[in-house]
Amino acid sequence: MTDTRSTVLYEHPLSERMRSLLRLEFLWQKLSEHSAMGGIWGMRGAVDALLEILAVTARGDTRGDVLKDLERQLGLLREYQDKPGVDPGRLRAVMTRLMRCREELNAAGGHYLQPLRHSEFLAGINHRSAIPGGTCAFDLPDFHHWLARPREALDAEFDQWVARVRPLCEAIGQLLWVTRENARPNRLVAAAGVHQVTFDREQPAQLLRLQLPAESDLFPQISGNHYRCSIRFLRWAGLDTRPVPPGEDVEFLLTSCT
Repeated sequence: MTDTRSTVLYEHPLSERMRSLLRLEFLWQKLSEHSAMGGIWGMRGAVDALLEILAVTARGDTRGDVLKDLERQLGLLREYQDKPGVDPGRLRAVMTRLMRCREELNAAGGHYLQPLRHSEFLAGINHRSAIPGGTCAFDLPDFHHWLARPREALDAEFDQWVARVRPLCEAIGQLLWVTRENARPNRLVAAAGVHQVTFDREQPAQLLRLQLPAESDLFPQISGNHYRCSIRFLRWAGLDTRPVPPGEDVEFLLTSCT
């Protein structure tokens, strides 16, 4: 979910691939925000996010999948080069960013994350992270010592770790930007708060984006896959009360990204 000035935007992945990309985008944002905070607690949050990125990327060949997606998007964009009404400068800028991401991810090599996965220091933190409070000072005195080091030394070492995941995460950011920009929202009405969506089987949707007014007390529950999905709206009734169906029609904006 993302807050904007006048609306609240909810995103729902419609494929396992998109689910992984959105999680990695979220973790990269978390890492960046905590790293910028500085201090012991900011660095703790950044290290937690880094370890979560390593966990997500351990499932399958994320780098290979992202490289294929970059090639696919570049191929689609090349088809627009000779079409009327296309801004050649903007198209060239987007293609340049994608090609830069492809080059940097290729240059990283297939074993780009091995130094992080083989780090005994990070492995120790990761092992203790499964225990509530397991990374406190008496459990991990080496982590406590590292966090107490001068900020310059801490940042330099952490930046070396971040450099390992940056090419992948920045490529994912560009791919998701293109995916979101390639579709436009439609204004729809959910009868009695329920709406069914069926997608084109020749061009399955990958990502659903739903917008509601920021002042609305409604939120959506979305389920389904890249062929069809169901949207059910519920009314927020407070922390101690279960959400309830609105009982009336709900107008919303929906974007299906392929």
